Amino acid sequence: MTENMITVHENAKDQVHRLMAEQGCTEGSFVRVGVKGGGCSGLMYELTFDHEMKEGDQSFEDNGVKVVVDRKSFLYLVGTELQYSGGLNGKGFVFHNPNANRTCGCGESFSV
Repeated sequence: MTENMITVHENAKDQVHRLMAEQGCTEGSFVRVGVKGGGCSGLMYELTFDHEMKEGDQSFEDNGVKVVVDRKSFLYLVGTELQYSGGLNGKGFVFHNPNANRTCGCGESFSV
């Protein structure tokens, strides 16, 4: 378990629990956060629900939400805060990543 790798804001916690219930996630399910190549800044965030750990996964819990990150994404995400925005610019999860030196306007991709 790694402490404070990703912090989960209160509004994101509520949304995660709501979506997991809507999608019928089983007990023991968690939020899988990752990074993959793509987007207008070079790297994109991935956020899914999962229930199966994989080799090399890092697991931790913040604000009542279990979060799992694969080994490759781990260094890109240290210190990131997960929030949920329901404002006029659209609804969705927002990553506040201190490691990103450039992000795109939509907030879904970044570079380091």
